[in-house]
Amino acid sequence: MVRVLIISSPFFDYQKSVGRAFGELGYEIRIETYDEPIHPFKGVLRWRHKLASSARKEVLRQRSRERYDDYIRSVFKEFSPDIVFSYNGTILLDETLDWFRQSSRVIIWMYDSVLRKDRKRCRDHIDHADAVFCFEKKDVEYYESVGKKAFFLPLACDTTVYCPPKNPLGWDAKDIDILFVGTIYTSPHRAKILKEIVSRYPDRKIVVYGHYKPYFKNPVKWFFREKRDIFKNRNISPKEVNALFARTKIALNIHHKQTSFGANQRVFEASGAGAYQICDWNPFIESLFPNGEAGLYRNTEELFALIDDALANDKSDCALKGYKIITSYHTFKVRVQEMLKTIGVN
Repeated sequence: MVRVLIISSPFFDYQKSVGRAFGELGYEIRIETYDEPIHPFKGVLRWRHKLASSARKEVLRQRSRERYDDYIRSVFKEFSPDIVFSYNGTILLDETLDWFRQSSRVIIWMYDSVLRKDRKRCRDHIDHADAVFCFEKKDVEYYESVGKKAFFLPLACDTTVYCPPKNPLGWDAKDIDILFVGTIYTSPHRAKILKEIVSRYPDRKIVVYGHYKPYFKNPVKWFFREKRDIFKNRNISPKEVNALFARTKIALNIHHKQTSFGANQRVFEASGAGAYQICDWNPFIESLFPNGEAGLYRNTEELFALIDDALANDKSDCALKGYKIITSYHTFKVRVQEMLKTIGVN
């Protein structure tokens, strides 16, 4: 049996989604999850990193990478994989990737923009991998501008996690009018839109999950935060998110400003769960839903028009069509098959 070693940060457990996809295709898998810069730091070393200056942090991270390098090489020797897969691979040394490639194919899937300053190390991994895939098309264009080949490959839906219930609720039985799930405190853009929606629809059931005014950022703002019945100010598990989608008329999706030709995970998860989605427009997302399967807006006026329409009219048919698109063409199994085809493995 062909073996795949998956080395990844705990990126919303998507390394497990990739593992399940390889498993469905008949591969034997082993998953090694790291959390740089904490792993393999333990105890005092972890706190030493937290309290260190920026320059000192990088020294400690390099030591962490070197420790991890010894460990992951031992895992590689024991497991003897045919393919090594990694999300970003920030903890992996270039020379180790070259060492893997002496007997294995190496695949890297970049989930953060390669143009971020803190992604320089893994940005350069492209010279030490058989194929690099990017969530954002602009990252592929960057690589092309410097004479290197990368591939556009957006995220996907894990249908073992996000799926409609066996007995879905009718449109009128759904008790949540508008649901948003995502981090807010890092995105003034998201916060502004959500506040406008809450103000505009005071009589509607609106629920927002995700860190909004987290305690660890500002205890005073956390204590005096407003509208706690709407802004739950905490993260929830994928299982909880999926259950909420089943009760929701409008699954609202707002991308970070950095996304111009790509999609966040919620695009695939909301529609994969069978919810009607209203999402900000970009050319890629329009290509996913070309016939109104999701409501796509370019400005707040269009957003409010789409919300008004969905609150007044049953959008179950649109949601079903969106569900069929995602589960037919945008699952992790489909993505893994595309990666394997790219590196010449059938």
